[in-house]
Amino acid sequence: MANSNEGENYLSSVKNALRILNSFSMDEPEKKISEISASLGLNKSTVSRTMATLASEGFVFKDPETKTYRLGFSILTLSGVINSHMDIFRESQPVLNKLVETIGETAHISVFDNLEVIYIQKVECNHPVRYLTHVGKRNPPYCTSSGKVFMAFSDDDVVDTIIENGLKKYTKNTITDPDKLRAHLQEIREKGFAYSIEEFSEGVVTIAAPIYNYTGKVVSSLSIVGPKQRINQLKVPSFAKQIISASIEISRNMGYSK
Repeated sequence: MANSNEGENYLSSVKNALRILNSFSMDEPEKKISEISASLGLNKSTVSRTMATLASEGFVFKDPETKTYRLGFSILTLSGVINSHMDIFRESQPVLNKLVETIGETAHISVFDNLEVIYIQKVECNHPVRYLTHVGKRNPPYCTSSGKVFMAFSDDDVVDTIIENGLKKYTKNTITDPDKLRAHLQEIREKGFAYSIEEFSEGVVTIAAPIYNYTGKVVSSLSIVGPKQRINQLKVPSFAKQIISASIEISRNMGYSK
């Protein structure tokens, strides 16, 4: 019985540590013990012990003056290991660079994780006015171009789950009607690309196309993002054509042959 309790306590500690690490973001890069405790519903003593352990292994760093914590270099090391073993990074970089140079807007590679879109790679444009994004940022799928690409090429149960979780209205253009969303996803499958015109953020336009692996499965998406002033609706078709061409090039680099 004692061994069972010890095992449960250990798993609980691991879960708490992972929850704490996941609570850091670009919007909240530094946190105090009290802030973590309040946001995650954990005792301050539990958070304090966990942070001390994470700090000893280099996963977090404590500022001695402000008493705040931020992610440590061990996280960066793990990120480097992931990057070096993901074909998408190696195969997409030159294509992204060329696309950004041609179109003049910021480009991203995204993946679908836990029913959310997450940016894993980014090439910034040179425009002084641009939409601020960052690698690791998570977005909802149904109102972003990359997310709608993943939904369009996913099984029906994935789409059903996202709809059942609720379609929050972020802007006046957000599609919140399930039937309209399903019809829109069918259109994306037929055209081979998705766009979002001020559906998630006011004044922001994104266009995305799927990236396939060697089995023909959609594993990521390529998208561009920019202000509505530069990417108006008339430019969407021509930009989409270039994005599709770039996404197919990346797909072929990864073994896609269709």
